[in-house]
Amino acid sequence: MLLVFLEVIFAVLVVYFSLKFWRVYRIRKQLEWVPSAKRLPFIGALLEMGNDSTELIYNLTRLTANPKKSCYIEIGFDCEVLTRDHDFTEFLLSSNKLINKSWEYQMFEDWLGTGLLTAGGTKWKKRRRIITPGFHFSILNQYIESFDLNGRKLVEILKNEGTKPDGVDIYSYITNCALDIISESAMGVSVKSQEGQNQQYVVAVKDILSSILDRSFSLIKSNPYLFPFTPDYWYQKRLVKILHSFTNNVIESRLKSLQENGGVAKEVDEMGKKRKLAFLDLLLSSTVDGKPLSKEDIREEVDTFMFEGHDTTSFAISMGLYLLANNTKVQTTARNELNEIFGNDKNKETTLQDINEMKYLDLVIKEILRLYPPVPHIIRTVNEDIKFKDHIIPKGTDIALFIYGINRDPDYHDNPEACIPERHLEKNNKYHFAYIPFSAGPRNCIGQKFALLEMKSLLSKIIRNFEILQTNPVHEPQLAMNAVFKSLNGVRIRLRPI
Repeated sequence: MLLVFLEVIFAVLVVYFSLKFWRVYRIRKQLEWVPSAKRLPFIGALLEMGNDSTELIYNLTRLTANPKKSCYIEIGFDCEVLTRDHDFTEFLLSSNKLINKSWEYQMFEDWLGTGLLTAGGTKWKKRRRIITPGFHFSILNQYIESFDLNGRKLVEILKNEGTKPDGVDIYSYITNCALDIISESAMGVSVKSQEGQNQQYVVAVKDILSSILDRSFSLIKSNPYLFPFTPDYWYQKRLVKILHSFTNNVIESRLKSLQENGGVAKEVDEMGKKRKLAFLDLLLSSTVDGKPLSKEDIREEVDTFMFEGHDTTSFAISMGLYLLANNTKVQTTARNELNEIFGNDKNKETTLQDINEMKYLDLVIKEILRLYPPVPHIIRTVNEDIKFKDHIIPKGTDIALFIYGINRDPDYHDNPEACIPERHLEKNNKYHFAYIPFSAGPRNCIGQKFALLEMKSLLSKIIRNFEILQTNPVHEPQLAMNAVFKSLNGVRIRLRPI
């Protein structure tokens, strides 16, 4: 009996792996027009990726340094085309068919479910339609006060803690501030991270992002079938429980308040002040096919907004301050503009009109995002054979768009490694898809206007109050690639009050 069972198992495995090998062979043959990374049996091009996440960015740049600016990469049974080619980029991002994310994004699903970041097909389109009104300019305008108040708090903290002679890791301070802003905007409550409150939730957010980064560079942990057999699986389960519990409690409280008010969000708070509508309020009053969203649906989108709305901007603002520390002329020009807007009053409230007058800072932020796009690459999966020029991209292929490489490609950008904000004044850029920090096309970043307003508000606060200096010796961030860029050794700068 045991022998028969083993024979059946063996036969099933033979069939399974035969189908897998045939699929990979078919894809490989149809993608022979793409330069290929060196590969070994079974592990494929794994060794070409490097030993850790800090080497990956350099290796992806190297692999796409060929006339086609693309590379076919095979790891195990996964087949991927990595590209920074302009035409390929335009083809991918303009397509209404190539909108489904690859399997790598499943690593976020325990926490984020299938919200706007990870959902595909019909669900993504319906959710996008619901959420888009929440980013209308009239609604974004109400968050300016939150940016300003939390920015002031950040400045006061930095005056007390951030002016050490040997410098400070600015990333941790920016992250706490961004968490406070996004929690107020997404959920209508502040986690008060800058004040050291709700530390269980705050720490869980940071820990799960670190855990996902570690998982993405492990063959065992990144495999959804093997991951449950590792200690990290249960560690992530505990973190997700903390995160979901906090979000669920906020949703319950908000829902109860809505029901007590006859299903309409209050327009004023207990003090008679006009109440800001949180992203959560929009979701609670939304319907899909005539039915309200479930609590799980709402939690997915709130958690997604919490993740995408703080981790990306934290990295961008931190690296922006690092760039300013290393480019004193750019910093001085930005400060001069801000002094013209605000005069000598460093405590003046920042309004939307002030933000709109920050023309040079707008160029600086564009250059920050070109050099250090928070999302260094995006990966889409091909669900059916599709034609690109004279070639077929077969079903089952993943297409990885190397945003970091595109934004720094010397064929698209003059002197690409230099920080030159003025380059964004050029009116007629023939390479429309050569600058894509927020992606582009139908699945572009829905929160880009929110992010730009927040970046302007916080950066302007810091530039007006501090001279931003290099550390001694000069700090070199160790960039690590994942769904969002990280610096494994923080982002250290010196701050001198002015």
